[in-house]
Amino acid sequence: MKVFRALGLALALVICCSATIRAEGFALNEWSARGVALSGGMIGRADDVSTLAYNAAGITQVPGTHVMGGLAFIAPIGTIVADLSGGGTTYTSTKPEVWMAPHGFVSHQLNDKVWLGFASFSRFGLGNSFDSQWVGKYNMYDIGLQTVSFVPTLAYKVNDMLSLSVGVEAMYAHVYRGNKVPTMTAASYPDRFDNDLQLEGSGWGVGAHLGMHMRFNDQWSMGLSYKSQVTLNLYGDVDFGYEGDSLIAKQGNLPVARDRSANATLQLPDSIAWGLAYKPLDNLSFEVGTVFTRWSTYNALNINMGDDYSSVNNKEWRDGWNFNGSVEYKPLDWWTLRAGVAYETPVVNESYSDYMMPTNGRTIMSLGTGVTWENWTLDLAYAHLWIYPVDYGNSTSAGIKAVGIKGGHSEDVQANIYMFSVGYTF
Repeated sequence: MKVFRALGLALALVICCSATIRAEGFALNEWSARGVALSGGMIGRADDVSTLAYNAAGITQVPGTHVMGGLAFIAPIGTIVADLSGGGTTYTSTKPEVWMAPHGFVSHQLNDKVWLGFASFSRFGLGNSFDSQWVGKYNMYDIGLQTVSFVPTLAYKVNDMLSLSVGVEAMYAHVYRGNKVPTMTAASYPDRFDNDLQLEGSGWGVGAHLGMHMRFNDQWSMGLSYKSQVTLNLYGDVDFGYEGDSLIAKQGNLPVARDRSANATLQLPDSIAWGLAYKPLDNLSFEVGTVFTRWSTYNALNINMGDDYSSVNNKEWRDGWNFNGSVEYKPLDWWTLRAGVAYETPVVNESYSDYMMPTNGRTIMSLGTGVTWENWTLDLAYAHLWIYPVDYGNSTSAGIKAVGIKGGHSEDVQANIYMFSVGYTF
């Protein structure tokens, strides 16, 4: 019964907030406060219940039944600098927002060889919002991608050195976008005006997680984790602020602004993570690691809204790397200190850059602490992200150079992450 109580608590922690997952990134790794404080250094360590998200094979190091849940509060901000054809520039900052990314985990040891786990967390998410009248409004003024993954997992302890895991991922996604389109109606004829196009949809995809953990001795351990591609089939609706008449639209040489259905297929990339952990003392550990993400599989985002409004959005991103290092020190039996640093390589192809992603690589520094009291644990983390700019001078994406814009770039893009996780051992 206790495993079902733990599972119910973990699900409640995630579902209560899953409608608000967004961030100024695309691939997320805010999966536990300890993991964020260590800049993702949980592949080789893999020694608490949150390892179900990082490297589930390590769950064989966690005896009994455990549950954990929490939230990340992500506060991004940045500025788009648009160079105008007539000379001069405009500066538009993203609206200040705080997005939440929840996580929930439960693990249960069946016997000396087999562990069961369930994880729920967000692998991907983004969100940007500008004033609806800003200069880039024809590309977008509001966009969000929200995902939550549900991953039941089986881990098997082959021997004292080697453990393996397999999980099935069911990913739910919700996406929306707002942009301006020129429209002509009977009331405005013969003049055009800026109409709102609001697109919203959702869908599911399926993937797999594989993990391996090797504990060579009391000092050295290594982990390897693979998360597969997920193909999302999204279905939704397009709503216009004002619907137009086909005859009037034809006279203005414009498509018809009429509410309709829409669909899209979104291919999200696979990734493989490696980590090597060293524990010279019982209360001190280090880890170095890397994550390789095949962003080259994200080659386009095509949206079918009918012949007149369907869009082809080429991406052709590059594969990306994350390199990380971390340290964890336990000065007291009940108190732990953590720190980490990570660097992520640029992946955006600036020939197709758009305002959806005004980011291109980042450096991360993180700090955190954890306390233990009887069966309870509380972990806190803070991370600062220095995010590198995107150049729009050579971009061919729709709306980037509309209405007198000849180019531009993003600048001063950064984010602060505040996070907590609460765990309980049954």
